[in-house]
Order: sequence, then structure tokens, then C-alpha cells
Amino acid sequence: MLIAEGNRLEHADSTVRHWIEGHILNLKTQLAQLDAALALAVEANPALHRRNEISVIGVGRLTAAVLIAELPELGSIGNKQVAALVGVAPFNHDSGTRRGERHIAGGRYSVRCALYMALVAVRFNPVLQTFYRRLREAGKPAKVALVAAMRKLIIILNALVRDDVLWQPNHPLQDGC
Repeated sequence: MLIAEGNRLEHADSTVRHWIEGHILNLKTQLAQLDAALALAVEANPALHRRNEISVIGVGRLTAAVLIAELPELGSIGNKQVAALVGVAPFNHDSGTRRGERHIAGGRYSVRCALYMALVAVRFNPVLQTFYRRLREAGKPAKVALVAAMRKLIIILNALVRDDVLWQPNHPLQDGC
């Protein structure tokens, strides 16, 4: 809604401009209040607080909140299941002797979007950076390599939550995923 109102403001007549600005201010206030309420809820619940502490370089506060809210199964299911649940698992399109390309499908859209935004980790997280570069050097298209990095990121997070350990760049969990 903030983006829509900002777009309206660009083209608004001077008579309605102050109403749109007031609505934008109201939306920003409500968003700040919601963020504060979510932070308090996470702090008040020891299990959620611990899950919020378990993070990886590149996974910020917003992505962590989306994962806590939208993916409660994280840490309690297998790696293939969590990848499929998020929608970053490649599914085949084979029929008889024909072998088709593999594509991602389904999954939880909000979680996938949050992970896509967290892919700044490809630039700053040494594990994902090496993984992404290796795929690109092997000739994989950029989007394919990014989705593979998203899959690796969710698998790393799944392992960290499952084993209740904090991120360490050279930990065997990160290298073995």
C-alpha cells in the first residue's frame, strides 16, 4: 500500500496531495507498530527468540521474521522436504523416455520471496559465495545459480535450527549441505 500511495502521490493534484501524504504517514506508523509488536512477541516466547537468534550472514531481521511466521516446520523436517515446502526444489518433467528440464514449482510464496531478498548472502556469506561462483563457472545461468543458492540457504537454516546451533562460517553443517 505504501508503494501504491507513493505512486499516487507522484501524480496527485495539489488538492488531494495532503490526504495522500497523511495516509502514507499513517501506513508508516502502523508498519512501525506492527514491527514492534512482532519483535515483542518473538522476545516473549523463548522458542521463537532462540529461532530468531539462529541466523546466517545475509538473513536479516525481516527474513527471519517471515521464516518464523510462515515456516514453523523449519528444523523439524528433512532437507528435501523443506526445499519442496519453500518451492526451491527442482521437479522433473519426464515422460517415458523423454527427459525434460527440471523446474521449481509450488511452495510457500512469501517464504520464497523473503529468501530471494536474502540472497545478498551470495555476496557476503563465504559459503554461499563460493557455491554460487562454482555454479556460474560451470555454466549455469544466473537465475538457476540463485535458486540453487536459495535452496542451500534454506537447507543450512534447517540444519542450524534442527541442531540448535548458531552460525559459524567453517562449521561442518554449512560445508556438508
